Amino acid sequence: MVSLSLVAIDMTILATAVPSVVKDLGGFEQFPWLFSIYVLATAVTTPLYAKVADRLGRKPVMIAGILAFLVGSLLCGLAWSLTALIVFRAIQGIGAGAIQPMAMTIVSDIYTLEERAVATSYVASVWATAAIVGPTLGGVFADYLDWRLIFLINLPIGAVALWLLRHFHENRRPAATSAIDWAGAGLLTVAGVALLLGLLEGGHAWAWSSAPSYLIFAVGIVALVAFGFVERRAADPVLPPWVLGHRVLAPANAASLIVGVVMLGLTTYVPLYAQSVLGHSAVVAGFALAGMSIGWPIAAATAGRIYLAKGFRVAVGLGALLVLVGGAVLVTVGESSSFWHLAIPCFVLGLGFGWSVNPGVVAAGSAVDWEVRGVATGSNMFARSVGSALGVALFGAVANGLVRQEYAGGEVPPLEALPPDVLAPALHVVFLVGLVVSVPLLLVAWRTPVRIRQD
Repeated sequence: MVSLSLVAIDMTILATAVPSVVKDLGGFEQFPWLFSIYVLATAVTTPLYAKVADRLGRKPVMIAGILAFLVGSLLCGLAWSLTALIVFRAIQGIGAGAIQPMAMTIVSDIYTLEERAVATSYVASVWATAAIVGPTLGGVFADYLDWRLIFLINLPIGAVALWLLRHFHENRRPAATSAIDWAGAGLLTVAGVALLLGLLEGGHAWAWSSAPSYLIFAVGIVALVAFGFVERRAADPVLPPWVLGHRVLAPANAASLIVGVVMLGLTTYVPLYAQSVLGHSAVVAGFALAGMSIGWPIAAATAGRIYLAKGFRVAVGLGALLVLVGGAVLVTVGESSSFWHLAIPCFVLGLGFGWSVNPGVVAAGSAVDWEVRGVATGSNMFARSVGSALGVALFGAVANGLVRQEYAGGEVPPLEALPPDVLAPALHVVFLVGLVVSVPLLLVAWRTPVRIRQD
């Protein structure tokens, strides 16, 4: 729980301070990279960490992830430019790629299916606390102190996590098997970087219908196809093909992918709307975003009762409906809307995210044996990270494209100088895209099994 708090706080603390960071370091059109590079690094490293954890055990992987996260945090706190900050955020993401899946895999290792319903409520309390502490601290640091403290505060928390893991967690290590699939890991990294770069910079650094755009998407697609072939032939693939067709893992991973797209996109732009359109301070904007972050752990804490009594399909179905309701209300937010008009749909969305995703995480840990549990849980986190990367890139491309249209290809003013009548329509389209992307969650709920075998 202490280890997971590093990632949980980091997910909520930065968004409210983005205007201060951009004002200090510059570069409005680059700021989505603060999030996209983080989730990309998390996405491409999660499968490899998961595979190594099934070889070496969970403890060394978790410790390595925490150390990488702390190094990245220290460097972020010392960043001298936005480019440097983006690079150091990538190091943080490399660490987060181990922390998130290992935390949930350890829970699955220790507890039975029934016990996990209770244990996940404790884990959810980490996210609930982060939902309050993160945005509030981010706003306070940005408005009254120094935004660099957003990253430096991770150092003492990480030190406590390392001490606890070293002294109280016993490591289990299976017999060694075949070599790790380094070729697959490399191709997955190339594909992810190329496709994300194409989505984020297309229409900005180069036209969509231009040679650079065609080239970078071609590289990404070729690397992705090659990754598929390598995984089919590898003795022990980093992302086994059976995961994609598993009756339990496939719908759970699909739900994580969709929620990742919507969640990170809204996490990036809801505070921006609150500050730049509605005129609230960073602290108040943080409270609006906290509605989403509070709803998720509440749903996670209550989901166990639903899927144990009514089945996993019902829990995911309720989550999908709430996501659609919250997204529909968010689309109605306008320039004259109140703070609560923005915060309440975020809370409803958080409830929907929790009921859509958390049952799948529990199901993933229950549907497979210990030897492949790291891969199963890691694939779920991987799907969410990929979705997050796509969401930030997609919504960033939409918002930047619409803003640039308003200035007819001229220089876009800094973030704090954009007038509400320019920013509001662009962000309205972002919210509408989020609603459309959420619709397939209904199909995912229908494909989710009612019951999962207990290990």
